[in-house]
Formats: sequence, C-alpha cells, structure tokens
Amino acid sequence: MRPMRSKTALRTLVPGLVLALSACTVPSVSPSPSGARSPAPPSSVPSASPTPAPSPVTSVQPTPSVEIGHPGQPYDGAAILEAMKASRRPGGVPDEIETPGIAAAVAEQVWTFAGAPWQTVAIGASCGPERCTLDVAGTPEGGAGEDLYTFSIVPASSAVSLLVADLHGYPTALDAELDAVARGGLDAERLAGLKLLGARWLQPPESGRFVLSYRSGGEEGSGALDVVIDLPSHTVLEVRRPAQ
Repeated sequence: MRPMRSKTALRTLVPGLVLALSACTVPSVSPSPSGARSPAPPSSVPSASPTPAPSPVTSVQPTPSVEIGHPGQPYDGAAILEAMKASRRPGGVPDEIETPGIAAAVAEQVWTFAGAPWQTVAIGASCGPERCTLDVAGTPEGGAGEDLYTFSIVPASSAVSLLVADLHGYPTALDAELDAVARGGLDAERLAGLKLLGARWLQPPESGRFVLSYRSGGEEGSGALDVVIDLPSHTVLEVRRPAQ
C-alpha cells in the first residue's frame, strides 16, 4: 500500500502543478466574422507609418452614373432595303433608289448610340429630276430623342452622300451628367440664366462627344450657347454661339 501524502505536501505540490499547466496553455484564438479561426494578434504591434499628404488635385473625373455605351452599326444593306420597302411615309421610297447597292451605302453610314437596333425605324424619300433625298430616323428605348440621318442620292450613279446627322438617341438619364460636365468646366457666369434644352451625340470618329444646347427660353436674340464636351474625360472642348 502506497503511503498517503500529508496535507502539507499536497499544498506544496498543487501550486507547482498550476504553474506547469499555465506554461503549457495554448494561446487563445478568436473566431473571424466568417467563422474561420484566426490567431490572436501579437502582443506588440508596430506603430503605423504616417499617411503621406495627398497631392494637389486640379480636376475631378467622376465616374458617369449611366453607361455611356459604344456606338455601332446594327443595320446592314439587307435590313435598310427591307425598311425602305416597308416604309409607311407618304409616297414611301421611290423605286429608283430602292436598290441593294444604295441600301448598302446608306447602312455604312448609320450608327446608333449603343450599337443596338432602334426600337422604332422610319424611312422616307423624295426625288427630283436628278437627285433624291432619303431620311432614315430611329428612336431607341429610353432615348432622349430621335436619331435622324439625311442622305443625298444620285440614282443614275448610285452615289450616296450624308447631308445631316442630327442624333438625339442617347439615354435620357445622361442629361444630368452632361449638364454637370459643362457647368463644372466653365465659369458660372457663362451659363448663368441658361438651361440645357437638349443635346446631340456625335458619331465615330468622335465617339463620346456631345453638343449641348443652352438657351434662356426668352425671345429671339436672347442668350444662347452651344457647348461641346467629351463625356469620358469630363472635358469641355469648345463653346460657341449658335447661328441665328
């Protein structure tokens, strides 16, 4: 039989065991927000280096709140020819310009703001003794207005020339962004009392550029400015007075 230890011996032994067990204790870990266990931070953390002072900023380039889009040509000659034949304009499209060659030449110069087909399309034409005028118009879903292309056509040679590209088929939601770019790039006095009445987008190679029309809304001869901007870079390129 093993001899029993005295109470005095046990008092001496217990503190020693506590110290030995404390030395073998594994450092605690705390759960991360994701549920994984991460080690406890070290007892000493090196002091953070001071944050360098920011460089002076001369301009701010905010991210557009609306996708600008990439102009494209969704129509080929066959699609334009089909639209010519289906025209509901008075008089439709005269037979002499309703040809695959002329339709293909027209399609090569028709762009849409986001590269997608228009929601509605209208084509009409009229012809004189030697020359015809063809209008191709389309409106995209959610567009600020209509895109209009006007062509001069010589039926005898099938020559096609673009006369007018009056393009308003950009997203309506871009108007606030366009106005902010113009006002942020000009002295406030230049646009004082003027409101943005509308804008038109420019087809390639001037993608991303707009001509903004500012008017006071008063009588003829009152204040009016056209402001040309580059939307991707938020830059004002030109300010001009519209022709009377």
